[in-house]
Amino acid sequence: MAARSAIEAKLNPNPLPPPPSGGAFDEKRGVFITLSTFPAHELRGCIGFIEAHKPLGILAQEGALSAAFGDPRFPPLQKDELKKTIIEASILSIPKLLKAKNAKERESALKIGRDGLIIEYGTARGLLLPQVAAEWNFSKKEFLQCVCDKAGLPRDMWTSASAKISTFEAQIFAEKAPAGEISQKRLFA
Repeated sequence: MAARSAIEAKLNPNPLPPPPSGGAFDEKRGVFITLSTFPAHELRGCIGFIEAHKPLGILAQEGALSAAFGDPRFPPLQKDELKKTIIEASILSIPKLLKAKNAKERESALKIGRDGLIIEYGTARGLLLPQVAAEWNFSKKEFLQCVCDKAGLPRDMWTSASAKISTFEAQIFAEKAPAGEISQKRLFA
């Protein structure tokens, strides 16, 4: 996985390997890289890019380095931790503005396990990946409240017509074990 190779290079220290290229790696797609402890699966870092300003291969490396060494919620990843860390890459679809007349329509339009959420209000913005709601068994309302929390907004801001809410989907690739087999995660049938 390109993300693991970038982190290993930084920890050793070695020159950063060339980013993967060809096919989907050359597309401009948003991506989030999530690091979790193994086997507990506790969050260890998560950073990404909603807007794709560079090819996916480059953003995957940059996201991995930021998640490992720049997530302000965690200290920088240490060399001995990497062998106990699994890496997940969520490749985002283009976000779509949720067009709903009221809060009830916003809530009913969501599909847990398929949709990720972005809320924007003024200069505040928050994002939650689709797998967050599925992993935490959130209701649609709880998911909307949590994306408000992520943006530092009141929990009911999603009900305001002034709040802009977008949804997106994600292709999720994850290691089954540290440096192990990579599989595509399926969140819903």
